[in-house]
Amino acid sequence: MTVLLIAVGAALGAPLRYLTDRAVQARHDSVFPWGTLAVNVAGSLLLGAVLAVPAGPAVTALVGTGFCGALTTWSTFGYETLQLARSGARRHALANVLASVLAGLAAASLGYAVVRALTG
Repeated sequence: MTVLLIAVGAALGAPLRYLTDRAVQARHDSVFPWGTLAVNVAGSLLLGAVLAVPAGPAVTALVGTGFCGALTTWSTFGYETLQLARSGARRHALANVLASVLAGLAAASLGYAVVRALTG
């Protein structure tokens, strides 16, 4: 049953990631991967919020592992960062690493703190 919940969450998260990434990136005339940054930060915020709720393993599998796992994308982050560095946009590559890690951690912490404040 857990695998099915993860698959359902992923089936929702993956297309949302793609559509959000494309919509955000289309609004920016830049080599910087704004779309990937946006989905990774949003997914981190949601995951932090989910982990703050005393949810059972089914909810964690569906939303945390499935949906957030498919919404966020470490592989695309790595690929885009490498492409930036290879193309000579090393400052953009460094900015992507710093922004992604710091904003992702901050978003997860914020999601967790907000839910804890609202429920605790």
